Amino acid sequence: MKIIKKLSPIRIIALGFVFIILLGSVLLILPCSVQEGVNLRYIDALYTSTSAVCVTGLIAVDAGDTFTPLGQFFLAVLIQIGGLGVTAVGAGFILAIGKKINLRGRSIIREAMNLDSGKGVIRFIKSVFLTTLAFELTGALISFFVFIKDYSPLRAAGISLFHSVAAFNNSGFDILGNFQNLIPYQDNVILNLVTCGLIIFGGIGFLVVREIISKKFRWRKFSMHTKVVLSMSAVLILSGTLLLKLTEDITWLGAFFHSVSARTAGFSTYSLGTFSDCGLMVLIVLMFIGASPGSTGGGIKTSTLFVLIQGIKAAATNTSEKGFRYAIPTGTFRKAAVITLLALCVVITGTYLMLLMEPEISVIDALFEITSAFGTVGLSTGITTSLCDASKILSILIMYIGRLGPLSIATLWHFTSGERTEFPNGNIAIG
Repeated sequence: MKIIKKLSPIRIIALGFVFIILLGSVLLILPCSVQEGVNLRYIDALYTSTSAVCVTGLIAVDAGDTFTPLGQFFLAVLIQIGGLGVTAVGAGFILAIGKKINLRGRSIIREAMNLDSGKGVIRFIKSVFLTTLAFELTGALISFFVFIKDYSPLRAAGISLFHSVAAFNNSGFDILGNFQNLIPYQDNVILNLVTCGLIIFGGIGFLVVREIISKKFRWRKFSMHTKVVLSMSAVLILSGTLLLKLTEDITWLGAFFHSVSARTAGFSTYSLGTFSDCGLMVLIVLMFIGASPGSTGGGIKTSTLFVLIQGIKAAATNTSEKGFRYAIPTGTFRKAAVITLLALCVVITGTYLMLLMEPEISVIDALFEITSAFGTVGLSTGITTSLCDASKILSILIMYIGRLGPLSIATLWHFTSGERTEFPNGNIAIG
C-alpha cells in the first residue's frame, strides 16, 4: 500500500489497466467461458482481453464461436470497464458501497477523465454512469427489434445488450459468429443508425454529452471545447463519408457507417479486404485522428487536430491561435504537436516491426492493422487471425499505448520534479 501511495496518478491508472487485462485473460480462458470443443490458447485470451479493456475490437478468435454466454458476459464487462475507465468504475464501486473518495482518489479520477479540476468530481462520476446506462439501455431496446427477426427472444436480448455496450464504448466486438461483424445488416437502416448514434455519443466524451443536455442544445451557450468537438466530429464524418463513397462501390449508408465507425468503433458492414488502397488510406487517417478527449475512444483526438490546424494557420498568417472567438491557451499547440509526433512514432515503429515479423503482409495491411490497434478501433483487412504470436504481442502493446495515450505512456518514465539547472538560450534554424 505504501508503494501505491507513492505512485503518480497516471502510474496507478496504467497499472490498473494491466491488472484488469490480466484478470480478464484468466476469466476468458476458464473452461466455463469457452465453448465445448474449442481450444483457446492463452495468447489469444490475453489478446482478446486487451482488445476488450482497451475498447478496440481486434479479434484473434471469433467471440460468438469461441465463448459461452458466460464468457461473452465477461467480455462485455471488460468492454464496459475499459470504456468507462478503470478509475471511474473503481470510484463508482466505492460510492455504491457508501464510502467516501479522498483527495488523492479525486486527483486520480481527474487525471483519468481529463477534467480541469477536482471540483464536482463525484457528481461527474454519477452523471457518467447514468448517461452510460441511459444510452446503452435505449440502444439495446431499439436493436432488439432488429435482432428478434433472426434469433430467439433470449438470444436477441443478449446480442442487443452486448452490441449496445460495445457500440457506446466504441469497441467493435460482436457475438454473431463466423467473423461476420455487421455485414448481414449492411442494408438495415435502423441498426446502422442506432449503432452510429451510440458510437458518436460515446466518442464525443462525457463532458460534451453533459453540456449538450444541461444547455439544451443551444450552440451559443456551449463552451469552446464542446464547439470544437462537435464541429470537428461533423467535418470528419461528412468528409469521410464523401471520400469513401468516391473511392468504394458501397451505398451512402455504408459510407456514412464506416466514416463513423472508423473513428475508434471498429464495426463494419462491408468486408474491408475488398476495399481499395485509397479507401483504406481514408480509414487510416480517420482511425489515427480518433474520437474526442474524455470519451470511450482513442486516437490523437479531434481537439488535437483542431489545435494543430489553428497553430499552423497562426504561424502562416502571423496571427494568434484562436477558435470560436476564444484564444487557444498558451502551450496547447506544443502539447498537440508532441502527442501527434509520438503517435506517428508509435504507428511507424509498430508497422516496421510487424513487417519485419510478417514479411508476407503488404505495407498497407500492416499500417492499417497497427493504426487500428493504436486508435483502439478494431477494423482489420482480415490479417489479425493469421498473425504470429510475436505480432500479437506487438499489437497488445500498441493497443495499451493507444488506450492510455502516447503522452501518458511517456510521462510514466518521468522521475524528477523539474529542471535543476538553467541554461542560456541558444539559436537554431527551423524550416
